[in-house]
Amino acid sequence: MSRTFKGRVVLSGAVKGEAAVSRQGFNTLATYYAGMADRSPLCHDQGNPDLYKKPIAGKIITWVCVVLMVCSTTGGMIIQCAAKIGIGPKAMLYAKHIDTVSAAGILLADIWDNNRIVCVDELGDDFLNTVKTGDTVSIAEDGTVTVG
Repeated sequence: MSRTFKGRVVLSGAVKGEAAVSRQGFNTLATYYAGMADRSPLCHDQGNPDLYKKPIAGKIITWVCVVLMVCSTTGGMIIQCAAKIGIGPKAMLYAKHIDTVSAAGILLADIWDNNRIVCVDELGDDFLNTVKTGDTVSIAEDGTVTVG
């Protein structure tokens, strides 16, 4: 049975894909940097048991977002670079508000490289409690997200 959620569009697009869900902070440097040299599609963040060693390239990455992503200001550039070399996410979904570091990376990928990472935030805790890694997720241009 599918469930539908409505969030705020940060960067629009209509995409469908497989979810990769983290129920904690998302460290872009630890996740992507080690895999950039060989274009590894796996999460390299040993501190993230939800995603460590799982494929994340081209997935719809979902997590609860607190005040800041777990990283320094390089995090945005890491997102942009991961997208540029083909190991970035198809979309990023947030239960709460997007953080400025993620927003910067998503916008840089779109503006500098024409690599759209669809982004919707404010989907709510019920969304995060519903979506699981491996679920099919559909995102509509208006920020409607369907799980299942």
